[in-house]
Amino acid sequence: MSVPYTVRVAEDPADREACFAVRKEVFVREQGVAEDIEYDAYDAIAVHVLAIREDGVPLGTGRLLHGAAAAAKSGGDASVGSLGRLAVAREARGLGVGVALVRAIEEAARGLGLAAVDLHAQTHALGFYERLGYEAYGPEFPDAGIAHRAMRRDL
Repeated sequence: MSVPYTVRVAEDPADREACFAVRKEVFVREQGVAEDIEYDAYDAIAVHVLAIREDGVPLGTGRLLHGAAAAAKSGGDASVGSLGRLAVAREARGLGVGVALVRAIEEAARGLGLAAVDLHAQTHALGFYERLGYEAYGPEFPDAGIAHRAMRRDL
């Protein structure tokens, strides 16, 4: 099944609300992450990307932190961005939306002059990110009660 969609940087408040709606559906409702930790101060300064169906239904989202916000997550290296909050709506899984979102975040990172992108992957998603060129490093750790590993890809 093919569903026409586009991926773009979230430009306005309506786009950002669409991003938050996907995150709420995936992280809060499906995975049981507490809503008060799903949204944070970084949301105001992050670059958000949005996958949206032709009819306006949001299908997926992710965000890129850079500068000081990313350095806190990537070991202090200001040349490394931090990809996070990648979420694809259940009905859009298997359509390539996740890959398109990751590539859009990497493109935004290149546009900011970043040399690499770090992320904290849920362990069940390690293979997905490995296929996109990310390499795991360091030990497994819990985040919001879910096992994660740090990963990085040079751009």
